[in-house]
Formats: sequence, structure tokens, C-alpha cells
Amino acid sequence: MTARLVGINHVALEVDDLDEALAFYGSQFEIRLRGRTADAAFIDIGDQFLALMTGRSQTNDKGRHFGLVVDNKDAVRRTLEAAGIEILPGPRLDFLDPWGNRVEIVQYDQIQYTKTPEILDGMGLELRKTDAALGELRAKGLNS
Repeated sequence: MTARLVGINHVALEVDDLDEALAFYGSQFEIRLRGRTADAAFIDIGDQFLALMTGRSQTNDKGRHFGLVVDNKDAVRRTLEAAGIEILPGPRLDFLDPWGNRVEIVQYDQIQYTKTPEILDGMGLELRKTDAALGELRAKGLNS
């Protein structure tokens, strides 16, 4: 018997400087610091978190990336553009952070990813899904 994957608790990104990384991500998103050590900082994302770890050792990411779910993708696009951050070519909203981590931005209502009503309430969010996203969930038996 094998274990089933049930979610992602956190993603860890390598950065060169924690203060700079917190300033960068704080300028692009509303963030809440969960905790910090000498070589790591943890940003709350409801029941998950983003870990920023010192010691970037890789080159810039090309295909390797992670997706952040937001309530308003257009607002992120405007913030990135205002900060002069290059949006990568293609159909998605992808960019490289200052340390070369590739980030894809997706909007909550447009994808099958979901949070429970209790988690959304705890985050102070009232978000809905598009019919297409609900259809994806129903096709997998994950929504009535």
C-alpha cells in the first residue's frame, strides 16, 4: 500500500538575502510573517506557507516553477509592471524573482484548487469559482 498525496504544506525557495526577499515579496503581495530564523523566513498562506531559505545555489529557473494562487491576478500584473519586473512571455503570468525563482500566478476562481470555507473565512476571504473550475472539480468527484 502506498500513501496518497493530499496537498502541499509549503514550498521552500532559495534566496540570497532574507531581508531583501521579504521586502520583494511584501511589495508584490500582502504577506504575514509566520516566523523567522537566522537563515529562513516563513510567510503564511492560510493553512500553507512559503519558506524563504538563504543560500541560492542554482541558476535561474526556466521550466521549474511553482504557482501562487491569488484572489486578483490582474492586481499582481499591475504591481509587477509598476515595479519594472519582467513578465515572462507566454499565456500565463510568470516572472522570475530577483534570485531566479520562477513564479506562476494563478487566480483562485479559475482553477480547481480550493480551500475549505473555514480556511477562507479565517483568511478573511470570500471567493467563488468559475463554472469551468467547478466543472473540473465535479469531473474528479470533488464537488457536487
